[in-house]
Amino acid sequence: MPVRRKGQSVSFRKLAAILRRLLGTRTYHFRHRPRGNGISYPGVPQQYQLAVEDEPETAALEALPQALEDFNERKWPGHAPWRPLGIFMRDAETIVAGLSGETYCGWLVIKYLWVHDDLRGCGVGRELMAQAEARAVERGCHAAWLDTFSFQARGFYEKLGYEEFGTLDYPPIHKRYFMKKLLVAAP
Repeated sequence: MPVRRKGQSVSFRKLAAILRRLLGTRTYHFRHRPRGNGISYPGVPQQYQLAVEDEPETAALEALPQALEDFNERKWPGHAPWRPLGIFMRDAETIVAGLSGETYCGWLVIKYLWVHDDLRGCGVGRELMAQAEARAVERGCHAAWLDTFSFQARGFYEKLGYEEFGTLDYPPIHKRYFMKKLLVAAP
């Protein structure tokens, strides 16, 4: 098998055609500008190229969750799809607090919670969490999970009933805590 040399690239039209062939009829649209950092991989057909991109295009990033969701649907037909969730507090047009996340297959995933310094300690964060959890239950979720750093809000989440289920070290002095909470009692 010939080795792909640096700088050679497969067109993304070809890649899209390959994805259609492998994944079915859905078409994934994205553009790619070759960056000259192509990598060949032994055992993989020559037409495929691995590229490491420090600034990938949005369309390329969006192709991944859609392709994964298509795979998941084939393996787990009828499962609840990813649904974004955003809750915001605004001062006119300026966001002064907010929560973003998603629900998926019975879980609320909280990605970001932020409250402006002037509003901390006023119950805004607690209300954002309560609204997110309520919406998640409406969407059929049974539990929630999130992560927080040791210098952020672990104590806040513990007061809301979240429990640690994992920890990663972030040297030299910080940790990242993964926390979960049951939102509805098990049947």
